[in-house]
This record gives sequence, C-alpha cells and structure tokens, in this order.
Amino acid sequence: MMNVAFAAGGDFPLDSAPNRVNNNASLQNGAKIFVNYCLGCHSAVNLRYNRLRDIGLSDQQIKDNLILGDQKVGDLMTIAMSSKDAKAWFGKVPPDLSVEARARGTDWLYTYFRTYYKDEESPTGWNNLVYPNVGMPHVLWELQGERIAKFEDLKDPKNPGKTTKVFKGFEQTTPGLMKPQEYDDNIADLVSFMSWMAEPTQLQRKRIGVVVLLFLAIFTLIAWRLNKAYWKDIR
Repeated sequence: MMNVAFAAGGDFPLDSAPNRVNNNASLQNGAKIFVNYCLGCHSAVNLRYNRLRDIGLSDQQIKDNLILGDQKVGDLMTIAMSSKDAKAWFGKVPPDLSVEARARGTDWLYTYFRTYYKDEESPTGWNNLVYPNVGMPHVLWELQGERIAKFEDLKDPKNPGKTTKVFKGFEQTTPGLMKPQEYDDNIADLVSFMSWMAEPTQLQRKRIGVVVLLFLAIFTLIAWRLNKAYWKDIR
C-alpha cells in the first residue's frame, strides 16, 4: 500500500487507476462487484441492464447473474429503497453512480476504495483517508479485511505549539477473503466498470475517431497528389 505521509484532513495522494475499459472480462467482473456491493444503496439510473450486452454479456447471463430482484433486462438500474428512507437511514440520499467516475475521476475512486480503515469514533465504525469522516461504511470490508490506520503527532516547525496528525501506514488486523493484490485487481475492475458506465459509448467514440483521422490523412495525401498533378505543367 502507500508509504506516503500526509497531514490528516489534507489532500491524500491518489494512486493511478489501471484503465481496463477495453477489457470485457474486467468489465464483467466489475459489473458483478457493482451489483453485489454498490447497487443495494446506490442506483445507476442512466444505465439499463441490457446495455451490458456491450461488454459481452447475453440477456440470459444478465438475468441470471446481475439482476437480484424482479426487474427486467430492459429496466434501468434502480434500487428499491426510497429517497425518504435513504435520508432517514443515512442522513442524505446516497448519490447515483451513473456518472460518478466522470465527477470524481477514476484515480480518486481507485484510491478511495482502497483506503478505508477502522475508526471506533466514527458513527459507522469506518473512516477513509481520501474522504475523511465519510458517511458510507466499508461495504467491501469482507474482501479486504479490517485495517487500522497508524498516525503520528508531529510538531509544526513553524508553530511549536501546534501538532499535526500524520498518516504513517496501515496495520492489518483481520484478513479478508482476498489477498491485497487480488483486492486491488478487483477494485481496478470495479472502477473500470464505473468509468465505462459513465460513458458506455466511449470505446465506439474512440474507434470512430481513429477511423476519421485515418480518412482525413488519406484524403489529405490524395488531395496533395492531385494538386501536384494539376500544377505540374503550369510554370
């Protein structure tokens, strides 16, 4: 994990998220994690289940593995919990995750899911280095296990009467179902799926962009050759 020290409450340095949006196997695994661990509280109303065909899944696979209630393959990825109940239980309505990757950035999400730690002073029993005093508990704790964050109080060289709480690392207290590298790989898949979900047409858009650039390059070459041929006898 990270060995970078930072002042608690400041901006935590973000890790670079692996980009796997062109890997259907990774996106399918990310979709499975999303449905099982995120979709209980967070909706994704800009996406329909049948859009998952674009990452190589059949309607039957979607129905058997990714729809946990009585929804249809053509339905939006909504949740049963009402906004009223969500506000009463969590203090505010959990955000829709359709475009969270575009709003937060993949590096932010990748680091966020990997920097939870136990905090007995928190109402949920959890805290996060990227999002201090986060209201959401660590829903993936069974996979990652339980950890505590180790901090050290250091005196401010500019103000001897002031101390700063500095992060020094994590200590694993309870092992998870996954090894650390395995957990990080699965988080990379989840974040890649959230990135794809925020813009399902991004791969098609990029492919079209490449075709257009190739066409313009070929057309420019042809136009240059025609221009040269037209003016060769004119002095």
